[in-house]
Amino acid sequence: MKKTTVFAFGMMAAVIGFAGSVCAQTALKDVQYVRDGIIHVGMAYEISERCDSLRPRTLRGLGFLNSLRDHARDLGYSDDQIDDYVNDRAEKDRLEGMARAELARLGANADDDASFCAVGRAQMAANTRVGWLLR
Repeated sequence: MKKTTVFAFGMMAAVIGFAGSVCAQTALKDVQYVRDGIIHVGMAYEISERCDSLRPRTLRGLGFLNSLRDHARDLGYSDDQIDDYVNDRAEKDRLEGMARAELARLGANADDDASFCAVGRAQMAANTRVGWLLR
């Protein structure tokens, strides 16, 4: 076989492999580490809004959100794809609902701010991601 034919087949295989990986890329909303990280930040924010005695670790939270962006980039998502995900109103609503459902599961009651304090303190004591984002 001629070198040009071998080279052409090699290039075709590389292009097909690359195209396949791009086409098969999971939707960013389905990347569990990124999705869960955003939910944890939302939970910490909600707790800090509802509990006067707990505050968000703002710089830590911003650093963590940047690490989620970096993780998405490392997985091959473009800045445009990440921005589309972050700015999608329906996705924001879905994630807020998931965060509130998890807070309720942990014992936070929408009618009782003290319950948010209890959940926040429990998360801090357990050194969870949510607790790590609070002080």
